[in-house]
Amino acid sequence: MDLSQSQWREQLSNDDNAVILDVRTEEEVNEGHIPNMKHLDIYNAGAFMEKAQQMDTSKNYYVYCRSGGRSAQACAILNSLGYKNTFNLLGGFSEWEGERTV
Repeated sequence: MDLSQSQWREQLSNDDNAVILDVRTEEEVNEGHIPNMKHLDIYNAGAFMEKAQQMDTSKNYYVYCRSGGRSAQACAILNSLGYKNTFNLLGGFSEWEGERTV
């Protein structure tokens, strides 16, 4: 499910079962990221699939990338693996106005 920046922040702040997933490259993550995220580079397909198959499918995954394209793809992959609740951040980190860590 696609969420706007404000919907994403509001829903995340009220979710006790949330996991934030950053699917950008390591170089992009090093330039800044949302606090308390898990990093899972979608461009590293083998590692992405391996880790995705080990994660808890009952959690709610809030997924972002730079602009929203890779995270939408990641949500589709996770959904195909049996994940029930994946949320794509529209506009991605480039439009993020919330807290960030460098």
